Amino acid sequence: MKTAICYYSRHHGNTLKVLEAMAQEGEIALIDVTTRQTIDLEGCDCIGFASGIYYGKFHDSVINFARQYLPKGKNVFFVCTCGGGVAKKPEELEALAVGRSSTVLGTFRCKGYDTFGPFKLVGGIAKGHPDKQDLENARRFYQEITMMMAETGDKKLRVEKIVIPHEVK
Repeated sequence: MKTAICYYSRHHGNTLKVLEAMAQEGEIALIDVTTRQTIDLEGCDCIGFASGIYYGKFHDSVINFARQYLPKGKNVFFVCTCGGGVAKKPEELEALAVGRSSTVLGTFRCKGYDTFGPFKLVGGIAKGHPDKQDLENARRFYQEITMMMAETGDKKLRVEKIVIPHEVK
């Protein structure tokens, strides 16, 4: 299965850590949306979009990249890291995917160390995340996606969403 994950990961690299864990489970092309200008995702069976959460949503660069490059009729999933609480649904990206006749397979969320804005004053929040369990959950999330695609033998899935959120402690 050919998978690409288009991502934005800065500050502490939380999102990239999660994606590198997923990449241990299969051949995944990781595409930093800030360095690639033109890309063809048509040949991918599955496309992920990943980002830290900024003011309650995915980074604008990921949303803009999806608007420009997401082909019609693809299987898509989302990955996000956030410092506090559980991130909201990636509504804008989901709407874009559905508008392009894509199947949204699910969303993986976990905590990520955050020193953005006022959190810097207190030394940050979600220290130590993503942790070993977060990375294991990320691998399991991607394993489930690949198993479903292998079982159907079909490049276009019709499934209920997989969501493996991280429990907020």
